[in-house]
Amino acid sequence: MGARKKNAPRRGSLGLRPRKRAASIVPRIRSWPEVKSPKPLLLAFAAYKAGMTHAYIIYDKPDIEPHIKNLLPPSAEIFVPVTVLEAPPMIPLAIRAYRYDPNHGLLTFTEAWVNPEEIVERKDLNKEQLKTMISSLELHRVVPRLNLKGFNEKLRKIHDNIDKIADIRVIMATQPKLTGGLSKKKPDIIEIKIGGGSSIQERLEYAESILGKEITIRDVFREGQFVDVIAVTKGKGFQGVIKRFGVKELPRWHKHRKGSRKVGSRSPAMGAVSPVPQPGQTGYHHRTEYNKRILKIGDDGYEITPKGGFIGYGIVKSTYVLLHGSVPGPRKRIVILRHPIRKTPWEPTRPPTITYISLESKQGA
Repeated sequence: MGARKKNAPRRGSLGLRPRKRAASIVPRIRSWPEVKSPKPLLLAFAAYKAGMTHAYIIYDKPDIEPHIKNLLPPSAEIFVPVTVLEAPPMIPLAIRAYRYDPNHGLLTFTEAWVNPEEIVERKDLNKEQLKTMISSLELHRVVPRLNLKGFNEKLRKIHDNIDKIADIRVIMATQPKLTGGLSKKKPDIIEIKIGGGSSIQERLEYAESILGKEITIRDVFREGQFVDVIAVTKGKGFQGVIKRFGVKELPRWHKHRKGSRKVGSRSPAMGAVSPVPQPGQTGYHHRTEYNKRILKIGDDGYEITPKGGFIGYGIVKSTYVLLHGSVPGPRKRIVILRHPIRKTPWEPTRPPTITYISLESKQGA
C-alpha cells in the first residue's frame, strides 16, 4: 500500500466531537465571512437537495498541476459529478440588530418583523400582495408566539441607536411549496447576515429595501463562484465502533474473547487512557463542506431532470443550482449555501462551459 499523505486525515479519527444528533434539521450558520463589496448583499441562501447526476465541463483551472497539464489537451473535457439543488425564492420577514458586548460578544439588540398594517409605504411594495404572501406562509406554524406588532417602533429604535449596532441580519423564509419534490408547505426560517457596504447604516437601509420581496439565488450568488455548503448529514442511528470510526475488526478464531467488532485495547499497559472510539450516534450531524463550485443556475428544471425524475424527489420545477461534487444529507434535505469563509482554490472570472449533462434515468436497468 502507498504511504499516507503528510496531512491527510486518518480514517476513523476522533475529531468532530461530540458526535451527537444535530439540534435542528435546519443548519445554523455559526461563522460568517468578511465580504468586500461596494454594495450590501446577503451572504447565504437556502436550497433543497434533489439528487445527483454527472456532466462534462471544459477544464478551466488556471494553474494546472504539471502532471495533469501533460495529460490534458487544450480545452479538454473532464467528467465531474454534480449535485442538483432546487432553490425557490426566499422572502425576508424581519430585521435583527446586534450589539457588541466585550464580555459576551454579539447580543440581540432588537428585531422588527414586517407587518403589512404598519410597514412604511413604499412604491415598490404592494401592501395587499404582502398581506397575501405572509398569510400563505403560515408563520404561526413555525413561530407560534410571533408578534408582528410594533414594526415601525422597533425600526425607529434601531435607527436611533445606530452607533451601538454592530451587525445587521435578516430573518428569511423559504417557499418549499414552490418546489417539485417536497410535499411540505411550512417554510424554514433562517437568519442571514448582510455583508459588504461601507457602513452599518447602509446595510440597514438595504435590509429595509428587501423586506417583503422575493429574493432569488441570483441576487446572492453567480455562476462559477465558490460557496460553502452547510447541512445535516444522513442519519444512521446507533452504530458500533467499526462503522462509526473505522476500527479494525479483531480476529474471530480466539475463544478467549467475547466478540470481535469492538476496540481491542483502551490504553497502553502503563499510561493514561487516551480518547477511545465508542459506539453511539452515527450520522445526522451538522457539517460544513468548503469551496464547492456553482457550475450553473437555471430556471427550467427540465434541463437537468433525468428521465423519470430524481429518485425519491421527482421533477425540479423552480430555480435550480448545479453544484460540483457531493453535498451532505439525503434527498429533500435543506442545504445552506454561504459565501466562502476560507481561501478559494482560484478566483473564477467566468462561468464554466458545460458541454453535456446526463439526463439518463436513475431508476436502474
